[in-house]
Amino acid sequence: MTKMRYGRALPFLGAGIGLLVLSGCGGDDFANKPRPTLPAELTGVIQEKRVTISPDEVGAGAVRITIANETTESHTVTLEGENVEERVGPINPQDAATINKTLAQGTYDVVAGSDQLGSDIAPGKLVIGPERPPSNDQLLQP
Repeated sequence: MTKMRYGRALPFLGAGIGLLVLSGCGGDDFANKPRPTLPAELTGVIQEKRVTISPDEVGAGAVRITIANETTESHTVTLEGENVEERVGPINPQDAATINKTLAQGTYDVVAGSDQLGSDIAPGKLVIGPERPPSNDQLLQP
């Protein structure tokens, strides 16, 4: 008779354990933080008369500026703006360098300087607008 009691109780015991296990699965809160914005890829060129940045207007966030020196002298490049001064170089003739920086909204100058006297190169202007949206909807991103 005791064997029969345990036989009937076993399915109920299994169902109870199953409910306990399932109640521990899942939850209402989970970490679903938005991805940061992808870096804006900009290019720049140092020429004899001026520095050119393209595109010269992007949204706030991470920026990667690759600058090529197409002059006959080495130059140091400085990204200048409110509370920002990032320097790279010297960049030799026919060479390139990269500036990686997270920029807030505002206007920035990209200045090329040289040790040579009389190096009068006009700076490039970079306008940073409102923050770009996160990269959640972009496929194949880390």
